[in-house]
Amino acid sequence: MKKSLLLFVISICAFVVKAQVPAGYYNSAQGLSGYNLKSELNTIITNGHTAQSYGDLWNAYYNSDVDNYYENDGSLLDIYSENPTGTDSYNFNLGNDQCGNYNGEGSCYNREHLFPKSWFNDQSPMYTDIHHIYPTDGYVNGQRSNFSFGEVSNPSWTSQNGTKKGNNSYNFSGAYNGTVFEPIDEFKGDVARVYFYMATRYESQIDGWENNTTNSDVALNGTSTQVYEDWFLAMLLEWHNSDPVSQKEIDRNNAAYNFQGNRNPFIDNPQYVAQVWGTPDTQAPTAPTNLNYNSLTDSSVNLTWNAATDNVGVVSYQIEQDGVEIATISATNTTYSATNLTPETTYDFEVFALDAYGNISNASNMLTVTTLEAAEVIFAEDFNDCQNIQFTPVSELSSQDWQCQTEFGEDNTGCFQMNSYSEGNQVPSIDWLITTNSINLDNYTQEKLSFYTVATYGNSELQLLYSTDYNATNAPSNATWTAVPNLTIPQHPSGNANEVVFEFDDIDISSISGDVYFAFKYDTSNGEEATRWTVDSFIMEGEQDLSNTNKNQLQFSIYPNPSNGVLNITIPAAKGFSYAIYDLNGRLLQQNTNSTQKISVENLASGLYLLRVSAEGKTATKKLIIN
Repeated sequence: MKKSLLLFVISICAFVVKAQVPAGYYNSAQGLSGYNLKSELNTIITNGHTAQSYGDLWNAYYNSDVDNYYENDGSLLDIYSENPTGTDSYNFNLGNDQCGNYNGEGSCYNREHLFPKSWFNDQSPMYTDIHHIYPTDGYVNGQRSNFSFGEVSNPSWTSQNGTKKGNNSYNFSGAYNGTVFEPIDEFKGDVARVYFYMATRYESQIDGWENNTTNSDVALNGTSTQVYEDWFLAMLLEWHNSDPVSQKEIDRNNAAYNFQGNRNPFIDNPQYVAQVWGTPDTQAPTAPTNLNYNSLTDSSVNLTWNAATDNVGVVSYQIEQDGVEIATISATNTTYSATNLTPETTYDFEVFALDAYGNISNASNMLTVTTLEAAEVIFAEDFNDCQNIQFTPVSELSSQDWQCQTEFGEDNTGCFQMNSYSEGNQVPSIDWLITTNSINLDNYTQEKLSFYTVATYGNSELQLLYSTDYNATNAPSNATWTAVPNLTIPQHPSGNANEVVFEFDDIDISSISGDVYFAFKYDTSNGEEATRWTVDSFIMEGEQDLSNTNKNQLQFSIYPNPSNGVLNITIPAAKGFSYAIYDLNGRLLQQNTNSTQKISVENLASGLYLLRVSAEGKTATKKLIIN
């Protein structure tokens, strides 16, 4: 089943790419497989290949290697400096930043033979073949030298984007253990398909390259068929499968075709890789054992298991939840956190081991887990209705009170803001935002607090405090206030106009007990530069303390939660119940009396609500999530 899914995905990629391949380009390869297919592909991509000069590559890069995919800024796309998930440490401008001399990263870019030119003695047409010659940072290219690609656990050198050099740690029986070079995951498939191209385009020559250098001997096996050593081929297959063809590769392949007249068939038809090299290893790994769990919550569980073994090497684990694959992780891990689970729901988990050739083990033991009951919402305020806020602003110094806003909060919803700088002036200020009523924490355990805040300008601090002796008729400073434990709200790091978001989730406040007021305190009375502080999404949750629960506390469960249609209510020994659903500001949205223990919520919009249920003189409230 898993192999079929992979081939399905690959087939989709091939379909998308084929729309840009010249009509009939691969017709003669139809129906072939194995090394016969590779030989026919050699004929196809050798015909039409017109070698260009080495200098022509500089101009070709204007079409083949422009960043239209990550920053999308028209700079050079360099696989040794590109940060695919954030801002690049540096960029190269095409033409202006050609090497040249370099003395560190970011100096200039040159032409990197991904398949080192010393491996083929600098001969043509390999020397100028754009399919394997990428523009890259000159200094990083120098670090790579002519080392084979591999995988590195303990690097001796790492580039700014995470490319590594060090001893090979690829998990394969008999694998080379000397110095190798590892690109980041984003480009491993690109590299693998370059090497499959080289094995095919130069099929008639590559069997003689094995002993040209020590490092070519590391990867090449001296044949024109398999071409690569077992460990290196296994790694290329893994990289190819784990990093599918990207739009960047498709566009580069088209540009290379325009430049020199031939294509990389393994970009156009990724399934050719499996059809050519097949599955040399047919032995599946052993099954993972002792699948177990820890850290169970109402919405997540941490899975653990004992590692599988394989005659060649386990490279990954697949995790299934209720018979559906939910994740594939590296074999370096034997733990996985399953999240987004539904409270009070039973799940079955299994784990499978895979080797580099796609062989899949039998399933581990099946683990059945039932998630915990959802934590109850003790207090919640989203500040979306300024007429019904469960906080009260109190100004002890200045008139710059906290203000309710209809925007600027999380996801640009309502919020409360405070700033002692207004209309061109800053004034000393001591201002509080205090829960209007005290909150009784005695009937709960494992209480946790979450909220969202934003700092803009200045360096004044914001504190979150609590008090058990505050009297709303007196000034807040007359009460005893204590800092909420396990929490520090940072100051704005630079003091400029940039908004800095601080999100606090599941702060442990279980040490606080009794009837408690919570307050945000804003203080610029000592001359601090005023910060504009924004507060939103203040939520307190906890588990019922059954040993100290009031006799009127109802015990009930609801499922599914999250829900998108009908809720089922389970109340032991109750024949009927009444219920009410509120938004987080306490507005009543829906209520009724039921005897069927089902509630329709189809008319509620997606979001967080409070469900209050009463039966036989008892009442309780739980958090309700609507998808």
